[in-house]
Amino acid sequence: MTPHTPAPLHWKLVIDAADPHTQADFWAAALHYTAEDNSALIERLLSAGALSGEATVEYHGRVAFRDLIAVRHPDDPYDPQTGTGLGRRLLFQRVPESKTVKNRLHLDVHAGPERRADEVTRLQALGARVLHEVKEPSGQWVVMADPEGNEFCVQ
Repeated sequence: MTPHTPAPLHWKLVIDAADPHTQADFWAAALHYTAEDNSALIERLLSAGALSGEATVEYHGRVAFRDLIAVRHPDDPYDPQTGTGLGRRLLFQRVPESKTVKNRLHLDVHAGPERRADEVTRLQALGARVLHEVKEPSGQWVVMADPEGNEFCVQ
């Protein structure tokens, strides 16, 4: 009898946001990801009366959930019935409170030493800001903040 190896689990990183759609736009551009299109699912929920119109917004010319939106790696699979990604995803959910302390979890964006400066400049143009640069024997990176102040590193 051979031991059973469990299949890897799908996951998404959920990030609190004051404005999920602006955060999704930033991170989709930053990572070259795709914002998920859940409009077919939302239309079904609206027509069935399972979702109110107040729970939706227009996002890039289509109906979207008002309080959450995800971005996904463009090469990863997704469910065509719902538009939901089945691989690497970031989900932004609206919360009433603003960020007040340092992140307990953050993203590292790996550009490589030859592209780091160009990526930092590109990310600044998208709305990020440089917090500080780190140069240690173990490596070098730039600590940045996204438009809502969430820290991330560019290595």
